[in-house]
Amino acid sequence: MSLPFTPQQFFLVFEQYNESVWPAQALLYVLALLVFYNILKPGRLSDRLIAIILAVLWLWMGIVYHWAFFAAINPAARLFALLFIAEGIVLFYTGLIQNKLRFSFDKQSRRDVIGLSLAAFGPLLYPLFGYALGHRFPEAPTFGLPCPTTIFTLGTLLLARGIPKHVFLIPCLWSLIGFLAAVLLGVKEDVFLLLAGLLAARYVIFPGKADEKSADRLAPIS
Repeated sequence: MSLPFTPQQFFLVFEQYNESVWPAQALLYVLALLVFYNILKPGRLSDRLIAIILAVLWLWMGIVYHWAFFAAINPAARLFALLFIAEGIVLFYTGLIQNKLRFSFDKQSRRDVIGLSLAAFGPLLYPLFGYALGHRFPEAPTFGLPCPTTIFTLGTLLLARGIPKHVFLIPCLWSLIGFLAAVLLGVKEDVFLLLAGLLAARYVIFPGKADEKSADRLAPIS
């Protein structure tokens, strides 16, 4: 497998993105904190707010990163942009219009512990691993870029019950695409992207009895 760009060009896109959108990264972190707060301290509008934030993140990645920046070196980026935009629309429609995304955290649930850990890993630990591996700002992938944000999304979606399986499809697909590219580009922290995709796929395909009961308990009232 070969790529139509060099590792140097790839990291230069990160640099151009980070410098151009600053201080949007801080606002994206605020959105992540709002997700954590509404999961741990849920209110009447928490489920819809979380869904809207996830949708905004995927639309941001599709339009701002893939279409406006990554497409400059990778012809496939426009296809990636459409996939990310599609996931943003799916999250918006499923969570806000249909109200089928119900989030909660149960510390006794292994799925929930894994989900919250992945959600925290994306914005918090992913950049630290990258820093330890030599990826420094502004050339480092920050939260709001596909790989750390996909980990965050998959973790957050694992905290939803009764969730339609197709909502996981594009994030899980990207966990594979992003990981394969990362192998060639030396982004070693993206091994956690593949792990997040595998864990999400495991719970989507084999939810287990406890998850099925939770899905019944949290299913939207029609």
